[in-house]
Amino acid sequence: MVSVTRAVFGDLPLGAGTVEKFQLQSDQLRVDIISWGCTITALEVKDRQGRASDVVLGFDELEGYLQKQPYFGAVVGRVANRIAKGTFTLDGKEYKLAINNGPNSLHGGVKGFDKVLWTPRVLSNGVEFSRVSPDGEEGYPGELKVWVMYTLDGGELVVNYRAQASQTTPVNLTNHSYFNLAGQGSPNIYDHEVTIEADAFLPVDEVLIPTAHSGKNCSPSTASLGEIASVQGTAFDLRKPVELGKHLQEFHVNGFDHNFCLKGSKEKRFCARVHHAGSGRVLEVYTTQPGVQFYTGNFLDGTLKGKSGAGYPKHSGFCLETQSWPDAVNQPHFPPVLLKPGEEYDHTTWFKFSVA
Repeated sequence: MVSVTRAVFGDLPLGAGTVEKFQLQSDQLRVDIISWGCTITALEVKDRQGRASDVVLGFDELEGYLQKQPYFGAVVGRVANRIAKGTFTLDGKEYKLAINNGPNSLHGGVKGFDKVLWTPRVLSNGVEFSRVSPDGEEGYPGELKVWVMYTLDGGELVVNYRAQASQTTPVNLTNHSYFNLAGQGSPNIYDHEVTIEADAFLPVDEVLIPTAHSGKNCSPSTASLGEIASVQGTAFDLRKPVELGKHLQEFHVNGFDHNFCLKGSKEKRFCARVHHAGSGRVLEVYTTQPGVQFYTGNFLDGTLKGKSGAGYPKHSGFCLETQSWPDAVNQPHFPPVLLKPGEEYDHTTWFKFSVA
């Protein structure tokens, strides 16, 4: 059985609307989601002793989510991740997007899907949010109808994304929750054991855009295309479990903010597993998406005050953002991100919690 309750979470400034909170509860999980940005604000999971802790970073009040903050728990779009130089060309027309992350456009622009009020509909086992992104919003072509559905099934939180476009547009939707399986407010994630089922990843340049192929034997036609690199023998080989802190030290890396390439099929498949030995909590992620951005909170700096006054320093949370590959709209050999009129974008990600 799943219970769903709704309550007022807060009012937007200048009478811009009321944000509601939906609490989904099963025998194993409790999830709070608000209509501002379809944001997961709390996710309570039991440890091996049966004690529940909130395992996502975020804020107690609406004000926290309205300030400048790193997309805690939100749905990001119309295009998640980075688009190089904030431009792309479709049918011979160049589109220019807001530059909001170094020289690039990130997570849909200045006012992406995370910074809008969505329309909720209560379901028997969850909640569905919808909105219409108008033609030209943040520079993107065509009107886009979007539905995001959160449902609970025992220890599993299921997130389904659907979209329909009035004209061809790139679409890439994901949820940007930051997890800490020791409980939010714990100082770091170094004691988390991580597995990612990926044979390849996308190397990135200093502004986190997939890098061009290098090497003399590159044909000019592929010289500017993003490289797809094998994880073998690199810090990115997470096919067998690694303890994150030790692994970062061993390979002298500052953290991850990279796309891991999953086996290409539209079927549900295993993507990642994270185990926190101290509490016994396990998160397994399954998805229909072709990639997952593994991010270890490298840009968190402790200045934001989170739930119960928690500081969120660097590496105090991780994201597993299932999605299409970054800058795919400019990379013809990446899995396609264009949605055409008459088609439906339809992807699902499963977050399965258990103890071990």
